[in-house]
Amino acid sequence: MARIERVEVLLVDLKPKVLRTDAIQSFISQETPIVRITDADGAVGMGYSYTIGTGGSSVLALLNDHLCPLLIGREAWDIEAIWRALFFHTHATTVGALTSIALAAIDTALWDLKCRKAGQPLWRMAGGAQRSIPLYSTEGGWLHIAPEALVDDALAVKERGFSGTKIKIGRPHVAEDVARLSAVREAVGPAFEIMTDANQGFNLSEAVRRARHYEALDIAWFEEPIHADDVGAHAALTRSTTVPIAVGESLYSISQFKDYLAQGACSIVQVDVGRIGGITPWLKVAHMAEAHNVAVCPHFLMELHVALAAAVPNGRYVEYIPQLDDITLSRMTVRDGRALPSDEPGLGIEWDHAAIAKLATGQRLHKA
Repeated sequence: MARIERVEVLLVDLKPKVLRTDAIQSFISQETPIVRITDADGAVGMGYSYTIGTGGSSVLALLNDHLCPLLIGREAWDIEAIWRALFFHTHATTVGALTSIALAAIDTALWDLKCRKAGQPLWRMAGGAQRSIPLYSTEGGWLHIAPEALVDDALAVKERGFSGTKIKIGRPHVAEDVARLSAVREAVGPAFEIMTDANQGFNLSEAVRRARHYEALDIAWFEEPIHADDVGAHAALTRSTTVPIAVGESLYSISQFKDYLAQGACSIVQVDVGRIGGITPWLKVAHMAEAHNVAVCPHFLMELHVALAAAVPNGRYVEYIPQLDDITLSRMTVRDGRALPSDEPGLGIEWDHAAIAKLATGQRLHKA
């Protein structure tokens, strides 16, 4: 390849198009750090990650003050070596969200550059296991939405050929959650999947209690039932119920996933490329899950996860939440309720550079 000569860092704040609420928060802002890497041949790769409302300025500081200066002069092809060097350089702040988010913006840019120079799409360069992935929708299932609207949205996405819908849970009493889920189940029938997401809102005893009620509704999974740090509680919950337990969006290292899988504490892995530190560790987690016969259903970032889920044999679903519409010229291809990864070289994202320039803040350039 060629050595890295320029690294540009900026931040774009993307406001959600709809109100997003769950058991612990409202999702009102999506800060999106973007890294643009240029090598000595003039080839460019762009990567990104995200925060939910806070921390964007801290991610930019980490990128600008500690990580991006180390990229100048490195061989861009040496992605694994670069990732490990940056990871150990930030040993005092790992494992944690801010460091992983910063690493992800760099690592995805390096993969974009690699794929573009090779003339290959990411889904094929990273494995090429599947040509399309089933979709489920989340945008119509937020916690504040009334049961009638939940039903209407579920029926609409079912009509589009989607395989399922996600309903946020965590109302004050389990009976309220059951009523909401039951209304959707009655409307969509038994063959349409209903995913649930508690966003770490319960302790173990309450999660066990609620799972007992959810079993009768045949839900596809019970996502983030307990705080993500408590692997033992998830293992106990998994042993107590037939409902599949899903975790991953709040895990920030390969080792954390290793502990969950080794202890049988989850049935679904939802590894998030923006929170695990990029494509390099994402693929390792996906292959580790495959070794445990566990499916990967990545959290958020559908425009990037469609390629990664298609790259591995155990990619099961892509979560449909449009994220980048305001700063891209293309949209993820959906056909008969399935997501198709782009065949264009790179990540498969066609950036709208004019829109990014208009929205960008905190731009900084590092160069040789």
